[in-house]
Amino acid sequence: MRGREKLFLLLGIIAAIGLSFASGAFNRYYLGIVIDVGINIILAVSLNLINGHTGQFSLGHAGFMAVGGYVAAKLTLVCGASAWIFLPALLLGGGVAALAGLAVGVPSLRLRGDYLAIVTLGFGEIIRVIFQTSEFFGAATGLTGITRLTTFGWAWGLAAVTVYVVACLVNSTYGRGFIAVHDDEIAASAMGINPVRYKVTAFVIGAFFAGIAGGLYAHHKGVLTPSGFDFIKSIEIVVMVILGGMGRTVGVILAAVILTILPELLRGVAEYRMIIYSLLIIGLMLTRPQGLFTFGKK
Repeated sequence: MRGREKLFLLLGIIAAIGLSFASGAFNRYYLGIVIDVGINIILAVSLNLINGHTGQFSLGHAGFMAVGGYVAAKLTLVCGASAWIFLPALLLGGGVAALAGLAVGVPSLRLRGDYLAIVTLGFGEIIRVIFQTSEFFGAATGLTGITRLTTFGWAWGLAAVTVYVVACLVNSTYGRGFIAVHDDEIAASAMGINPVRYKVTAFVIGAFFAGIAGGLYAHHKGVLTPSGFDFIKSIEIVVMVILGGMGRTVGVILAAVILTILPELLRGVAEYRMIIYSLLIIGLMLTRPQGLFTFGKK
């Protein structure tokens, strides 16, 4: 990537850390929403690599998020929560989630479209049921007592890293292969590109960052339950990608911001909140099927 993107990354991390030190003066409720926005940006941008840039259709992103969240939380609960163990816990959670992405990717990514979506949906549900029945991870009651280590700096700093890594990858010489696979797998194969290799790579990298987001989520909420990573959670992340415009990084980021804040704005009409939210999404999809934000570079 050009020096400008590196400068933006550096400025983003510095700003995130600086604002994190001042976060004590912010309202805790609003600060929690802003941290949620950062986590959802990581989830949406990482899924956009799979669904948007590579042209696959995954419905199991919440499963990768769950793997990272449970592994990171269990490590901090066993070893003791501190700033020194937090980063290794996040990386371990992301690494195990990446292995899960590889496990589901290798046997299933010769599939396309609806068939791949069904396989990834099944994988996500398998992960959820495993955690729901595992006493080691708290079974149906989940993990409680998780120290809240996630700060504004961690959430938005790692969001900046995620955006940078995905942008660097897609816009690199190697990354042109993702776009080629997205546009036409047969033509890409004829040019010597291995579509399965690129699909697996996208899944592994996307799963890694989803695991990082899961670790941040666990140490932000303080509690993890299997019901928090169900099919609906995966759909929420997919909606962010579709609403922002498939393959449009800037659009996906804006969609993640809007779809995180919107339910909170509708709390005043709590009994109708999800109905209004759903109707707005349906209306946007009918009027802008190509995505609400289709400007900017991929």
